[in-house]
Amino acid sequence: MAKEQKQVRELQEGSYVMMEEKPCKIYAYSTAKPGKHGSAKARVEARGVFDDKKRSLSQPVDAKVWVPIIERKQGQVVSVTGEDAQIMDLETYQTFTMLIPDDEDLNPEDEIEYLEYEGQRKIV
Repeated sequence: MAKEQKQVRELQEGSYVMMEEKPCKIYAYSTAKPGKHGSAKARVEARGVFDDKKRSLSQPVDAKVWVPIIERKQGQVVSVTGEDAQIMDLETYQTFTMLIPDDEDLNPEDEIEYLEYEGQRKIV
């Protein structure tokens, strides 16, 4: 699996973290000061990269969490059929079918950027 461990204090907004075994992008991060009998706590709010679901995490700042290594790749649109697009990776020349996001308008020959993690892909 393409993931590594980091302490919660090393996370920041815009980075990725694993929550409920899903890769998520952090959109809010806050810490609470240590109390009389405890350590500082961090609250992390994130949204799933591939399922767009909100998730939150509250842990001590020295706790370890898994951070996914998500690859950002370049591709070229080969053909468009309804809601699907056939994409060719510009490094490996491998072709695969991806769902077109609602806000995108793709045409053949367009170059796109997509995220890939453990076989899951998403156009950005």
